[in-house]
Amino acid sequence: MRAIVVRETGGLDALKLETLPRPEVGPSDVLIRVAASGVCAHDIAVRAGVLHKGVQLPLIPGHEVAGIVEAAGPAVRGFKPGDRVATTQRRYICGACRFCRGGWETLCGERVFLGDWGLNGGYAEFVSVDQRNVAPVPEHVPLAEAAIAACCVGTSLNAVRDVARVAPGERVLVTGAAGGLGLHALQLLRAAGAFVVATTSSPAKAAIIRENGAHEVVIAGRGADFSADVRRACGGEGVDVVLDNVGGACFHATRRSLAPLGKWLLIGQVDPAFVSFSPAQLIHGTVSLLPVSSCSRTQLEDTLALIARSVVRPIVAGTLPLEAAADAHARVEAARVSGRLVLTPNPELLQA
Repeated sequence: MRAIVVRETGGLDALKLETLPRPEVGPSDVLIRVAASGVCAHDIAVRAGVLHKGVQLPLIPGHEVAGIVEAAGPAVRGFKPGDRVATTQRRYICGACRFCRGGWETLCGERVFLGDWGLNGGYAEFVSVDQRNVAPVPEHVPLAEAAIAACCVGTSLNAVRDVARVAPGERVLVTGAAGGLGLHALQLLRAAGAFVVATTSSPAKAAIIRENGAHEVVIAGRGADFSADVRRACGGEGVDVVLDNVGGACFHATRRSLAPLGKWLLIGQVDPAFVSFSPAQLIHGTVSLLPVSSCSRTQLEDTLALIARSVVRPIVAGTLPLEAAADAHARVEAARVSGRLVLTPNPELLQA
């Protein structure tokens, strides 16, 4: 099979197109012929050597996958060749620990993040994934959209519905709103009945942010304090919930945007910098700081159902051939993408 391989971390030239054997198919694995694989900022952090935990070189990047089942191991139940499927972000979970049993497989101690560990990831013509991390794609959902369902949309569903439990009328701030996570969070928030304020550093992206659900858009350069504008949009009171897709670069501006009893959900961290703050700054406002970690298979199934019902529309910014992986990374790094780019290792499958 053809695959993009990273043998040493570094710049764009670390992404090499190679020919490799297909990945092995274990007893509980589903071998997927990949139609589409999303290009996430996580992939860039792995390629650049910024992210080390759970990474084993050489590797094939890519954790956002949809395609057609090519083969299934003898212990697989519920999937057969020809089925349209999408994956969670994980290649393996144990299925037996208290986290897996409780629907929190994102915290499984034995989890292997897809695309971070060895020569088995989405930037390839085939990928092998344990059946517990695979979900069927509804008939009318395009595979390019299904590929980004888990990471882009499912993570936002986890944040909006299950962690923040956003109620109608609540004021919600979305940082980095033009990215893959942000645009889908906006759609889900509007469906939940929230009043949505969004931030972006790019005036050119304000229109697409409004189109996807923001009531107010605040333009702020990287590191700028946007809190006064956010509060003004909320009648001076601040927001009840923040979905923070940026992290440290806007940490203090985000904190100042929160109303008392606010819930601050940490979803993304775009750079590795640490942030200094006093815990009293959270205590005095009675602010809850809550992490959001990807999505479970159940959340992915719910996400695909919402897509099938047109409650949320995955924003595929463009499709590129597998050999254009470096170009895709360059565009994401330069913040020239609204939504998500996808690579198409087997483009003929996009119509399946």
